[in-house]
Amino acid sequence: MIQLKHSLLSLVLLAVSSVAQSVIGPVGDMVITDQTVAPDGFSRLGAVANGIAAGLLIRGNKGDHFQLNVVNQLSDNTILQSTSIHWHGLFQAGTGWADGPAFINQCPIAKGNSFLYDFTAVGQAGTFWWHSHLSTQYCDGLRGPMVIYDPDDPHADLYDVDDTNTILTLADWYHDPAKTLGFPTPASTLFNGLGRHAKGSFPSAYRSLKWLTCFDRYRIRLINMACDPDFTFSIEGHEMTIIEVDGVNHEPLTVDQIQIFAGQRYSFVLNANQDEDNYWIRASPSIGDGGFDDGINSAILRYTNADVAEPITRSDTSTAPLLEQNLVPLENPGAPGNPVVGGVDVAINLAFAFTSAGTFTVNGAQFTPPPVPVLLQILSGASTADDLLPEGSVFPLPLDSTIEISMPGGIVGGGHPFHLHGHTFDVVRSAGSSVYNYDNPPRRDVVNIGTTGDNVTIRFTTDNAGPWFLHCHIDWHLEAGLAVIFAEGVDSWTTAIDPTDQWDQLCPIYDALPEADL
Repeated sequence: MIQLKHSLLSLVLLAVSSVAQSVIGPVGDMVITDQTVAPDGFSRLGAVANGIAAGLLIRGNKGDHFQLNVVNQLSDNTILQSTSIHWHGLFQAGTGWADGPAFINQCPIAKGNSFLYDFTAVGQAGTFWWHSHLSTQYCDGLRGPMVIYDPDDPHADLYDVDDTNTILTLADWYHDPAKTLGFPTPASTLFNGLGRHAKGSFPSAYRSLKWLTCFDRYRIRLINMACDPDFTFSIEGHEMTIIEVDGVNHEPLTVDQIQIFAGQRYSFVLNANQDEDNYWIRASPSIGDGGFDDGINSAILRYTNADVAEPITRSDTSTAPLLEQNLVPLENPGAPGNPVVGGVDVAINLAFAFTSAGTFTVNGAQFTPPPVPVLLQILSGASTADDLLPEGSVFPLPLDSTIEISMPGGIVGGGHPFHLHGHTFDVVRSAGSSVYNYDNPPRRDVVNIGTTGDNVTIRFTTDNAGPWFLHCHIDWHLEAGLAVIFAEGVDSWTTAIDPTDQWDQLCPIYDALPEADL
């Protein structure tokens, strides 16, 4: 156990001893290997960093210079053997070469090779995460939390404890290698890397727990690292006061239920003000085995002096679920542009479709990775903004302009959580609402586009030159083409973005690989 200020909180696993989560940052090696893992009791080959199946934690402080050396020691072609790493939510201002998406910002890191991601998260603090951005590789387990702490956090007086033990990740898990799957159904839900599977004769893994001391206030950093499902999250008998959304401070908002989509993050304050007992933590997935029988989709919140036992199920009914449109940024609220629909320099409507071939299109084009990374196409002098590949999927945007993107809902497989690299954005119209809010809309980097009748609309300013992916964060949908690239300020890439010599060698090394080693 670890003493924290005047509080006690530790992350433990039921029926096993306490487990410390491996941590690096802001400088360190990430050694990527394949190893047998069994997060829900079923053994299979997975991809991990530094041997941590639950997800290596990367942490730093606001203003830190990150130097993260990815060493690729993958060697089993059951899963992909190349890799790339994305630092989800970090803008990479001036370092677009380090953003991570394969064939957009770099070539993959070949097996036996290494690559140093060297960047400063200028002005950013909050809850982020890292994951492979090569095909669907992160669905094999190559993902983890990333937290940048702010010594001057404006919400610091609202909580007593905020450390590595108050991070809570949600994920889905599959029993087959990701590269063999199409649109699969998850086998289980994982809490901090462990879960239970509803079917099968193999033993169930144990669910993760938290121990709380009465009257302390905990900043819980909730991250959805799934490849597909959103989760309806709650803690029986407890309210949650949201203070941060996708790395952006927001005004405190108290709720009793959070629907969190793939890629999204919320920090909320949990007040341990209930009877010293055991309480269910619930995360009901949008796809896969539902319910909570036999402990699936569940973890336990346990107060320090409570008996070591499963909770008694309480008949909690949500009366205050999170509505995205109720979130208000703490600093500098307000969307760029004029307060009318289309009141911006560039307005784009994205029309989504699902084809009979089982692929997705955006404005008629299916995204497919180009043979040469988009960034390299410009830096090499081989292309201009008008002939960037993949054809039909690249949208040039001028610098220092206001942008509005409208994304109608209703496409099969939704809701679809869309993530924009290189920026946060203001959600001027949220799913489930017909109201346009230009004064103080939510600000984030992943938004659910909703269902038929929705027209989710976001705004941002082009102040960060580079090729920035906008894609569905259901990884199977991205693989099937549900993405576009915003080529922002193309004319300035050669001066604003200066990759390392090591970056220059990624493509020649990768292109020389035999197919069996990809």
